[in-house]
Amino acid sequence: MTSSTTAHPIRRRRRRLQALLAFAAIAAAGLAVFWIVTSPRTISAADLGPHTPNLDNGRTMFFAGDCAGCHAVPRQSDSNRLGGGLALVSKFGTFYAPNISSDAHDGIGGWTEAQFVTAMKYGVAPGGEHLYPIFPYASFQRMSTGDMRDLFAYLKTLPAVSGRAPDAKLAFPYNIRRLMGGWKLLYLDGKTFTPDPTKSAAWNRGAYLVNGPAHCAECHSPRNVFGAIEANKRFAGNHNDFGVLGFPNITQAGLDAWTDDAIAEMLRSGFTPDSDRVGGPMTEVVRSTSQLSDDDRAAIGVYIKSLPPIAQPAAGSPAARE
Repeated sequence: MTSSTTAHPIRRRRRRLQALLAFAAIAAAGLAVFWIVTSPRTISAADLGPHTPNLDNGRTMFFAGDCAGCHAVPRQSDSNRLGGGLALVSKFGTFYAPNISSDAHDGIGGWTEAQFVTAMKYGVAPGGEHLYPIFPYASFQRMSTGDMRDLFAYLKTLPAVSGRAPDAKLAFPYNIRRLMGGWKLLYLDGKTFTPDPTKSAAWNRGAYLVNGPAHCAECHSPRNVFGAIEANKRFAGNHNDFGVLGFPNITQAGLDAWTDDAIAEMLRSGFTPDSDRVGGPMTEVVRSTSQLSDDDRAAIGVYIKSLPPIAQPAAGSPAARE
């Protein structure tokens, strides 16, 4: 009796230990799979091939992307001083735009071309860590590699600025960068822009600029709980975490009274069809788009005017509040 009674607890402990070991093995296997599938993707110099930089095109990409709007040193007049530091407040925490000047220590002057393309296309820093999608690589991935390389060459012609921006201040679990690998599995497909042969050259140029370097949807679209653009409400407007003004609906539900020429003129002068002026973050954008060619601004107007209406504006957008 005593021997049999003693054996039961031993068997129970053995079963619990076996279950614990099985759980640990499954957890370890799951962690290993997660670690593999979330590994950062990179591009090597050999992948790029030969290229002769076009600085004029790089300048166009610079202004189309309004790089100075985020990366210029705050509260200084020279928009070519790309030392970063602008605070970008979001529901996930506060991000700070980094130094992308030609400074070799604090900026990107020490980066290789392949590292720059990797950051733009896959959101991966030279050290191999994932970048947060506050840097809009989900849009930049649509750019051609040649345009990225031209932009990199142009950035290297701008002044070197010393000093690094503060690190992002994020709460747990958003401060775990490896989780961005999972985000990318869901929302980063790595595809470049594909022209629509049924559309005009102007429409295709506008579509490329708007969805690629200009990354208009990044501000003008609502986001889901993971911070990704809601695809079915793309361009339908969004509230603004960075200030008092929101980003309006720029589909035909919001701009139906605007012509494509009016859109192009707003991008040149900042004036709207009712003789008002744009405000908030769009003021900085116009400082950049005013430097684009007339043809590029016209192409953006053609594409924006073609966006089908999304009648329900995003909660908190200007149209919704009105």
